[in-house]
Amino acid sequence: MTTRRKLLTIVCESDLEKKLGDEVMAFGAHGYTVTEARGRGAGGERDAAWGPSGNIRMEVICEAAVADSIAAHLRKTYFEHYALVLYMSDVDVLRGEKF
Repeated sequence: MTTRRKLLTIVCESDLEKKLGDEVMAFGAHGYTVTEARGRGAGGERDAAWGPSGNIRMEVICEAAVADSIAAHLRKTYFEHYALVLYMSDVDVLRGEKF
């Protein structure tokens, strides 16, 4: 049996990892996964060496209300000053109690 959750994906400068991780947990997420990220888009090409320590992709699987709260906070706090990309999608997870 599966449970519907939101997958919130954040792509940003790796310098934000600790702060974002703390904030995500404070909003009620049970955890997150971080990987290195690189790519190209409207802001030009970004590789893992961009900035002092590269880019990351943080993925958070959580309840919809938690994802909405985190997204609203990130928009308000970071969008104006950082090249932060944020998107959400529905996911079906096993062991829904973990998320």
